[in-house]
Amino acid sequence: MMGHTPAPPDPSAGRFKPAGWPTVTPRLVTPDVAGLVEFLVMVFEARGECREGAPSDMRIGDSMIMVSDGGGIREALPAFLHVYVEDADETWRRAIGRGAQSIEAPRDMPYGDRRAMIRDRWGNLWQIATHRGR
Repeated sequence: MMGHTPAPPDPSAGRFKPAGWPTVTPRLVTPDVAGLVEFLVMVFEARGECREGAPSDMRIGDSMIMVSDGGGIREALPAFLHVYVEDADETWRRAIGRGAQSIEAPRDMPYGDRRAMIRDRWGNLWQIATHRGR
């Protein structure tokens, strides 16, 4: 059994961004932060917590998403996000079960992904995919 070699430290961490954060992070603005955070946890198994007065920093796999109410300055706008998950069919079913609208049912794509698309009740579009190879 081969051991896991940890990634080298991020040389930019602490200089201009927090350790563990990517350089680009999507931010979803909604008047219903608690509802959207719960959706992310239930559908995408996101980790993080809902916070008031500060963005809710949510981790989905190795990615970060910030969710906030915009502080009365930023307006809520829908986003279009592509998310790789372990099981696109199951994730799509969870999303539908949490009130999302199906835009595309899961299907195999010619480039090796099994992909579906939903619109959550906040207007965000999510492409949900599992790469199966060609």
